[in-house]
Amino acid sequence: MAPATTRRQLLRADLHGRRRPVRPPWATPRFHADCTRCDACLPACPEGILVRGDGGFPEVDFRRGECTFCGDCVSACSPKALQRTEPSASPWHHVAHVAPACLEGHGVHCRACADPCPEEVVRFRPGTLNHPPEIDVSGCTGCGACVAPCPVQAVHIGPPTSQEVAA
Repeated sequence: MAPATTRRQLLRADLHGRRRPVRPPWATPRFHADCTRCDACLPACPEGILVRGDGGFPEVDFRRGECTFCGDCVSACSPKALQRTEPSASPWHHVAHVAPACLEGHGVHCRACADPCPEEVVRFRPGTLNHPPEIDVSGCTGCGACVAPCPVQAVHIGPPTSQEVAA
């Protein structure tokens, strides 16, 4: 028997419990314990992509734009739930994923996700249709520049899959 859908899942249209919010960059492993939900990071974000999410915790809304990893949210976080330990430390371990709803996968020519990608990791098979783009996860920063331009919301940011990690 499948587990019951919670009220929270119903209200956020996540009937299968698959939606996992992306926390701001450099969120610590103790983010939920350390974050006081003061919202200081929200206005600090120059891109305006941080929003108040479930339970009042900040999360990234890539439909509003991309993360430039400027670190302003970290500077604004006095409870230290966001910490940039080293200048070269990776802000998170997220990459772009393309869902089956992608127009290219359905024979419609679309390159909306590839054009804004600053790392140029969105790749299409030359001369073919009916194949969604491939993401070179080794170079993807998970910035989300590819999310908002997608006309069918087929791109999302999340942790790499086990197959992507092994590759």
